[in-house]
Amino acid sequence: MAESQERIRRYLDDELEECRSEDVDRRISELEDLESALGGGRLAAELDVLSALASETRYRLVRVLVAAGEELCVCELSAVVDVSDSGLSHALSALVDAGLVEGRKDGRWKKYRATNRAVALVTVLEGCVDGE
Repeated sequence: MAESQERIRRYLDDELEECRSEDVDRRISELEDLESALGGGRLAAELDVLSALASETRYRLVRVLVAAGEELCVCELSAVVDVSDSGLSHALSALVDAGLVEGRKDGRWKKYRATNRAVALVTVLEGCVDGE
């Protein structure tokens, strides 16, 4: 922590041209307030979502469901990704757990659709790649 305080002191010296101990203490307090406002539980949930998207198979499934804008049957999704049935089931389960897709049983078929969270994330990611 002492090294961090020293770096902040040097930074504030450059920014303020004169830095006092109170300036360093105030800035560290502000940064700690920022970190605590983010909340540890929320951070864990966000990391779960990002982890769910970190697989090509899972991300491809989310993108297809977002683009479809409607429910798709597991049999339709299996045509999109080159994985075993158990691999597809595992991928969809991880996406459901992360809140990115919702599934429902329709007779003997299982159907999935993208959640609003998935739509928002894919939209942002596509915008980043397009340079917007």
